Amino acid sequence: MHHDSNPFRGIAATALLLVMFALQACDAGEGVRPAIVKNALVIIDLQYDFMPGGALPAPGADEIVPLINRLQGSFDLVVATQDWHPPGHGSFASAHPGHEVGDIIEFNGLSQELWPDHALQGTRGADLVEGLNTSRIAQVFRKGMNPAIDSYSGFFDNGRQGDTGLHDYLMREGVTEVYLVGLALDFCVKFSALDAQRLGYQTTVIVDATRAVNLHPGGDDAAVRELESNGIRVIESKKL
Repeated sequence: MHHDSNPFRGIAATALLLVMFALQACDAGEGVRPAIVKNALVIIDLQYDFMPGGALPAPGADEIVPLINRLQGSFDLVVATQDWHPPGHGSFASAHPGHEVGDIIEFNGLSQELWPDHALQGTRGADLVEGLNTSRIAQVFRKGMNPAIDSYSGFFDNGRQGDTGLHDYLMREGVTEVYLVGLALDFCVKFSALDAQRLGYQTTVIVDATRAVNLHPGGDDAAVRELESNGIRVIESKKL
């Protein structure tokens, strides 16, 4: 019986076959790994002033805290935002004599809803609620610090003149998908989601992990319609 004296010939043949199989797989559109998707949970303004008994409460807001704690473990990254207003902020009705909460005025060229004084820097009302598990929150981004303009979104102020640094941070971390929870659905959650979508993130609002202030009746339903009409997914947590 003849024995091949070149042991590398068999290795070369095997390698050639592997290359051929790989090329066939590529031609068939198979075997190409998709880019790794990194998702982030963005917890919006889970602060005492937005809880029952706070200065600007969203009814039932305390009910979502345990759910948000449970959801955190399902995400690659968890971040939070925090309303952080100086005294006399221009969004407060108290800063505009003759006006009251709920009035809409023009303020520095923008339409401005007027609010009760809330989330004042350094007060308990501005604190993240103690029931929130903060051990997985990588960073907290503060907003609403400029007294001349309000900031509903966790990304930009309402005039999109200043930003919180959240977008740069998520990009550095390789995030491509964001899921939003927190307060309030009809304002800060909605505007954060709209900005996330515009910035190119695949954006989802986990609606049962939010609550609305409903300053205007039906604000929660209107917010959901606006989100969906802008291509943002609105889901229940059980669908995760």
